[in-house]
Amino acid sequence: MHYKAGLAGLLLTLLLAGCGGINNSRSGAEAINQRQATVQGSAVIGDAGVEQARQAAINDAIANASLQLKRSGADALLASDIKVVDEWQEGNTYHVQALAVLTEQGACHAPYRKKIVATGFPVMNADQISGNESQDLFSGIPREISNRLMESGDFVARNLTSSALYHNRPDLAPEIMVNGIVSNSAILDVARRQNAQLVLSGVIRDFKVESTEYVRGSGVLAELKSVMRDYIARRSIGIDVFVHDGFTGALLFQHRYTDSILGDVSLPSGYTVGSERFDSTSAGHKITQIIAMASDDIKDLFGCYPFAARVSRVENNRIYIAAGAQDKIKVGDRFKVYSVDTYASSVGMGFTDPVGIMVLTDVGPSMAAGNLEGGDQYRVRPGDWVRSVEMP
Repeated sequence: MHYKAGLAGLLLTLLLAGCGGINNSRSGAEAINQRQATVQGSAVIGDAGVEQARQAAINDAIANASLQLKRSGADALLASDIKVVDEWQEGNTYHVQALAVLTEQGACHAPYRKKIVATGFPVMNADQISGNESQDLFSGIPREISNRLMESGDFVARNLTSSALYHNRPDLAPEIMVNGIVSNSAILDVARRQNAQLVLSGVIRDFKVESTEYVRGSGVLAELKSVMRDYIARRSIGIDVFVHDGFTGALLFQHRYTDSILGDVSLPSGYTVGSERFDSTSAGHKITQIIAMASDDIKDLFGCYPFAARVSRVENNRIYIAAGAQDKIKVGDRFKVYSVDTYASSVGMGFTDPVGIMVLTDVGPSMAAGNLEGGDQYRVRPGDWVRSVEMP
């Protein structure tokens, strides 16, 4: 009798375990579905040609994947997670179909500090911020994101927040229009002038103030609600954050951060982003939270991104690069050297066959020098770039 009871118990246990396995399998499948998306992107083929339209279509697919994965509760999207599986041309429109799969690996430990230049975040609707409110959002939001990236120890930040990539048409961001044509030349120019590997940009999409409700009825209560409506309102916040590769102009990161405030939604004039007074306001506190989230997303995602720096000059058979001890590089480090390919860079590809491997022999605070390993230094020119040999 005991034997039968024990056998029944064992069978019941196995049955439950099997059911649990099915549930675990379903949970695993659901988790995978939340981390992947099949999306399409498209772009009109303009005067810049098919290659430019192809890159714009890929950028469109990245944006669509980011929104879809965000709705499913997944992490922010890194462009390297996008794989183009099909592409075609239909009339004057170029289409791509892509698979976005977020890896489950955690943040990487970055052996080098990457240079990032922060540009201003223009307001898409300037009338949503009154003259009596803080005018520091344009430069303050990217400034504080770059400050937090600096504090992480993984980045060297450059401040160019007085300028904006999307000042003329913020509604089209992250596309940049030059004489009516989509171009990434502004990104490449900013990165070159600032010796930066990454370019941070963004747009304040929404900062609208609305009354909480329509006042109905009459009497004292209605009058009180009418008075309070002038002091208690709802304000929506929508901020787009982008990160581009400074050597290719490719869009690497795109994310929209949204929130809302109910209550005192004002941001008094003179309040600086990042200050205690700014954070003490309801609107300022929400913006500070968005800054923290954007900083963490960028830090985590680009911890896995290879380090790159420009060749500043070549003389006496030695190659000098615009990076040094501040970037955590050291004597003996090895980097692949790539020559500048103007056409490839213009369409967001950027890679050519490496010229060779550079080995550092001298490292200063902001500059380092070395030689090609068994190569010809005369093949390297100022403006070329080096990239870490292995992923961190």
